[in-house]
Amino acid sequence: MTVTTFTNARLIDPESGEETLGWLRIEDGLIAERGTGARDGVDCNGKCLAPGIIDIGVKIGEPGERHKESYKTAGAAAAAGGVTTMVTRPDTDPVMDTPEMLAFAMRRAQDAAPVHVLPIAALTKGFEGREMTEIGFLGDAGAVAFSDADAVVQDTRVLARAMTYAAGLDALIIAHPQEPVLSRKAAMTSGPFAAKLGLPTVSPMAERMQLERDLALVEMTGVRYHADQLTCAASLKVLARAKAEGLKVTAGTSVHHLTLNTFDIDDYRTFFKVKPPLRSEDDRMATVEALASGLIDIVSSMHTPQDEESKRLPFEEAASGAVALETLLPACLQLVHAGHLDLPRLFRALSLNPARLLGLSAGRLAVGAPADLILFDPDAPFILDRSKLRSKSKNTPYDGRRMQGRVLRTLVSGREVFAR
Repeated sequence: MTVTTFTNARLIDPESGEETLGWLRIEDGLIAERGTGARDGVDCNGKCLAPGIIDIGVKIGEPGERHKESYKTAGAAAAAGGVTTMVTRPDTDPVMDTPEMLAFAMRRAQDAAPVHVLPIAALTKGFEGREMTEIGFLGDAGAVAFSDADAVVQDTRVLARAMTYAAGLDALIIAHPQEPVLSRKAAMTSGPFAAKLGLPTVSPMAERMQLERDLALVEMTGVRYHADQLTCAASLKVLARAKAEGLKVTAGTSVHHLTLNTFDIDDYRTFFKVKPPLRSEDDRMATVEALASGLIDIVSSMHTPQDEESKRLPFEEAASGAVALETLLPACLQLVHAGHLDLPRLFRALSLNPARLLGLSAGRLAVGAPADLILFDPDAPFILDRSKLRSKSKNTPYDGRRMQGRVLRTLVSGREVFAR
């Protein structure tokens, strides 16, 4: 029997919304007991002990793009970043659209990654938007949700059929709300600054338009639906209305849209090119406020590794995306240090809500919950050096930035997978 007790820790409990100084005992991979006051054990020196992060929307390069990211390198980055569960996207090469592909990915993940890996499967075959995948078989094979990633299903009839079928199985559909025609080849959000830079743009209303269509189909079919990234004020009004009407709807956003804005693109820095493009400061703050109020449920890294050749291009031609498994927590802590939300609220979005969405027992500090935990110092300062990231690709917009917050230890099922 393996028993470990952490004492003198700031226990960050997203379920109760409380932060208390106390101790927590782990036994055979589960949380066995917790309390306040003193107890013999591993002295945390007043640092924070919280549920491990469950990161929905991580892109892995296997198979086909292993030079960008492998399960081994992504798993190492996740462990160092406090991510104890990676929920992986299906936009691989080839697409993750068959039980055989899913089984291959799960075997590779189990062999190579020190953290939990749960796969999202494709919603339509080949992301072509013409024929839905075998949702039932893929679910039996381990898929926790279904999505065509950023390849939006344009045929409303196909999407309606897939949603109806998924609703019958209580399967979760994850969508990327961006009207595809308006968004095609867009590199930046429209506005005076974009006009100054002379880049092709898209209005934030493209996000709202697609969300409106999807939610109408959700109302029609009763499916469980998660919007992967909402990033503008116009969409948040639509989300609030859908939740008020009782639709089975949740929403996430990315750490980049919470902490960066369109002015960061100055000098055509391609590491700041993400999808959807960075928004105005007003939209960023609206998204932060929606997170603080609970309207936005989940924060994700939307980890998208790109090699140097894909990024060292003119801004319009460069690939979109940024790595963020290791930077997710310190970037999010900027919002805590700025007073926008407290630590329990943050870990509700990073851990508890993703667990609830996927039907997992993790994301909590409750007795009996899995001992997927992170010990971190929220105040530790450092300057980010992208060359030291464990991801195979180094495309982070935070390179050279002063940040606060470092993971000290990461435990998965009670087993230490990272220690600083």
